[in-house]
Amino acid sequence: MAIVIVGAGLGGLALAGVLHVHGIESVVYERDASRDARRQGGMLDIHSGQRALREAGLLDRFLAIARSEGQDMRLLEPDGTLLLQEDTPDDAPALRPEIDRTDLRNLLLDALPERTVRWGSAYDHAEDGVAHFADGTTAPYDLLVGADGANSRVRALLTDAQPAHIGQNVVELAIPDIDRTHPDLAAMVGRGNYWVLGDGKSLAAQRNGDGSVRIGVSFYNTDENWFTETGIPFDNPPAARARLIELLDGWDTRFTTLIAACDDTVTPRTLTTLPAGLTWPSNPAITLLGDAAHLMPPVGEGANMALLDGAELALALAAHPEDFATAVAEYEKEMFKRTAAAARMSADMQELLMSPDASRRMLEFFQPN
Repeated sequence: MAIVIVGAGLGGLALAGVLHVHGIESVVYERDASRDARRQGGMLDIHSGQRALREAGLLDRFLAIARSEGQDMRLLEPDGTLLLQEDTPDDAPALRPEIDRTDLRNLLLDALPERTVRWGSAYDHAEDGVAHFADGTTAPYDLLVGADGANSRVRALLTDAQPAHIGQNVVELAIPDIDRTHPDLAAMVGRGNYWVLGDGKSLAAQRNGDGSVRIGVSFYNTDENWFTETGIPFDNPPAARARLIELLDGWDTRFTTLIAACDDTVTPRTLTTLPAGLTWPSNPAITLLGDAAHLMPPVGEGANMALLDGAELALALAAHPEDFATAVAEYEKEMFKRTAAAARMSADMQELLMSPDASRRMLEFFQPN
């Protein structure tokens, strides 16, 4: 039985890895030319997704490279008021450890047999049980799994649903090697997450395992044309940073100093989601996982849900190796219920972030009593 997985993200690799543990081989087709073709993003908070790593036989290796101290959190208001500081004790359990997305992806990749991932294979379309790729190659399948992210091309085979803008636009920046280049800023950010919320904006700085700090500056209640209307010159990184600092007028200078210290990697992102609770009629030959199935606000659940999707689908296929229709239906029933709850929770958190009193509501979230 031929299993074709489109997309070598966390969900697709978790699927291939757990299938391999159960003696079932698959092939992953990935549009990137290699695992190092582009940056994979920042740190991930892996909690429920640890079950998928256990099923893949990788949990101990994950815990060895994950950063428990990445659970540290500092929450501030734009005027510099510190609302919350949580520092993780050295002996604290790794309930929500942070790990670089690149490290986690490499962990999953290294556990797969050689040639499981076919790099440089951009999916184009599928018909009559054959997947077609942009380079002219084809792959017959008994099961096609769309693990190809927010802008999935496989999704159109099952549903007409498309991602919609959620009213948030983000500019991503980074300070490499911060301990050496800016030790004062490194001490300010700390070991984990550093959040500033207020005025319909946020600045989220996050310590990464490679010694860098990744920063996301978000603007809420904005539309998909906001970047154009605001005139941030992304083709001129110094000018783009200067414009961002202007947009944070009135904020404590410690926060704008973080932006001024960033390198020339300045990336705009418009955030979208799929409808919470999205379902489709089950098809025994096609299914979806991860962001392709349930793109939700980026508040810490997406990667975990993708890992669990991959593991749950693999376990269903292992339980019904000759009956893909039953396996897919069982997987989708569990996935729809689990991810609908996660999507609703993520939407509630997104609503909190977009509220006028976001910092105080976030403090109540972390300290309900």
